[in-house]
Amino acid sequence: MINFKLNGLAVSVENGSTLLEAARFYGFPIPTLCHMEGLEPYGACRLCVVEIGEAPKSRLVSACTYPAQEGLVVRTATARVLAARRMVIELHLATCPQSKVIQDLASALGVRQQRFRQEHEDCILCGRCVRMCKEQMAAGAIGFRSRGERRSIGTPFDVKSEVCRLCGGCVYVCPACQLRCTFTDPDKAICGGCANLRPPCSDKEGFGQMMCYMDPCVACEIKKD
Repeated sequence: MINFKLNGLAVSVENGSTLLEAARFYGFPIPTLCHMEGLEPYGACRLCVVEIGEAPKSRLVSACTYPAQEGLVVRTATARVLAARRMVIELHLATCPQSKVIQDLASALGVRQQRFRQEHEDCILCGRCVRMCKEQMAAGAIGFRSRGERRSIGTPFDVKSEVCRLCGGCVYVCPACQLRCTFTDPDKAICGGCANLRPPCSDKEGFGQMMCYMDPCVACEIKKD
């Protein structure tokens, strides 16, 4: 077993556990886009960042790929973490502004306006479909192609794959394919109509270092003198 500190709590997890697995096991929610149970961690979306170490040498790492280590100090919802997550989700929202999954995550993280140019792409390169096709469907019909800004997902040379069974698994796991009808105006790009919104505790005096992890949140109901 590995012993470390998670949000000030002394915890123990099995060898080989990631910080994301440990946090979820102990009830600390961490948002993700590229991670999915049953698939190998990929660390593409960077939405699951957590803060490890002590100030001033603390740093942000992706919880889905970082292994739990003996004596590690981990905080999952500091002001620094929340700011990083908001920036990341806003960039994803600019790529796929009509994704229901991304919109709801943006709303939950307190993002109220889309500041970047909307691209209206159909892919955020999270790799879910690639891993689903290879690991769960044992086909490997699709994969990543090219690099940099030309990076995309598809079949080699855009030729129809002979091993694809048209199972639809790639579409089922894709966060960008789950669309909702919404405005294309950046000021109205975040619907939030279906989300249970609440003000983040980090915006309140005295909560600058740790956002309340309880769901539903009760800290916001506490009246301070």
